[in-house]
Formats: sequence, structure tokens, C-alpha cells
Amino acid sequence: VQLQASGGGLVQAGGSLKLSCAASDRAFNGWHVAWWRQAPGKEREFVAVIGRDGTSTRYSDFVRTRSFISRNKARSTVTLEINSLTPEDTAVYYCAARNGPWVIETWKESDFVSWGRGTQVTVSS
Repeated sequence: VQLQASGGGLVQAGGSLKLSCAASDRAFNGWHVAWWRQAPGKEREFVAVIGRDGTSTRYSDFVRTRSFISRNKARSTVTLEINSLTPEDTAVYYCAARNGPWVIETWKESDFVSWGRGTQVTVSS
């Protein structure tokens, strides 16, 4: 499936953003979908994932208490909302999809076969 991430932009610290991942193929609804991010000079890191069932989720510790991932199967989209943004959240955010089983332990980049191009999030202090 081809993925398109959107919703990034420039936001002040303390603000919120909603990132959206859309797919043109409704097969997307049967895939697990995750958000990853990559800050300048750093490796890409896992942010959150939602299962094909729409209810299984997992978050990284740095967003767990201030973010929410959801999916809309009618629109074939997955949304990540992040609140209380800090400059440390500045990164390119990517969505990725997996059509294999749910990962019990740590999610890795290699678990995902489809990646979107990313959307830039910049948080100013």
C-alpha cells in the first residue's frame, strides 16, 4: 500500500498537532500502522502503533501520556495526535504499515514494509 503522511507544520511549544496517514488502497485497513520520527542527526525512532483491529495500541514512553493514535476505516486513515509539544518533538514523522502479525516485543523498522514520505514537525520554544 502507498502511504501519505500529512499534518505537520510549525507549532509553538505547548501546542498540539494531528498527523494523518492516508492510503488509497483499502487493504490498508487490514494492516498495522505505526508512526516513527527522525530528528536531525538522530536515528529514526518508534512513536506509536495501532493494530488492524483498531483497538490494540502501543506508545513510546516519551509520548505515552500526551498522545493518541486512532484509525478511521471508512476513510482508510490513521491519525496521531500529540499534545504538549516540546522542541524535542521536532522531527520528520513517518507512517509505516505492516501486514504481518502484531509484534509482541519491541517494534523495529524492519517490521514494516510500506513507508510514507514523512511530514515535518517543527516545535518552536
